[in-house]
Amino acid sequence: MLSIILTIKIISKKKEGPFMLFYVITIFVILMDQLSKYLIRIYFDINEEFTWLGIELTHIENSGMAGGLFPGHARLFGLGAVLFVIGVLYIRRTGEMNGALIDSSFGFLVGGGIGNGIDRLLFGQVTDFIIRSGGVLNLADHAIEIGVILLIIYVVVSWIKNKL
Repeated sequence: MLSIILTIKIISKKKEGPFMLFYVITIFVILMDQLSKYLIRIYFDINEEFTWLGIELTHIENSGMAGGLFPGHARLFGLGAVLFVIGVLYIRRTGEMNGALIDSSFGFLVGGGIGNGIDRLLFGQVTDFIIRSGGVLNLADHAIEIGVILLIIYVVVSWIKNKL
């Protein structure tokens, strides 16, 4: 997490500013997510469990959404991801929400949404492999979690600024 914050600070100080930051994070998340899923799909069988760098992993394919809810509706959720990305791009275009923090949040959210959306639309399911207490996730899911945390921080900071 610290490396993510440092990367955000370094990139946001460049001339391109937060605008470029959104795209850098989005593309990075998509590439890392799709690469990791590809490697899992070609090297590990379904339900095969293994440990890598102390992290428990298993290969599952989820045709639903979080936690396997609503199985068989992956393509519908893929269309939802497309609409979500369009909504974020619209919000960014209006300029009402701007700055490095919100662009970082949107970058993680859009990157994660596109990462899982690609799987849903192309394969009809999402490759998950990182075992956590709440289930089995992938890098896109973790990027979405980071994006939500940054969005909450942005909302709280904005609320405090407006109250002062």
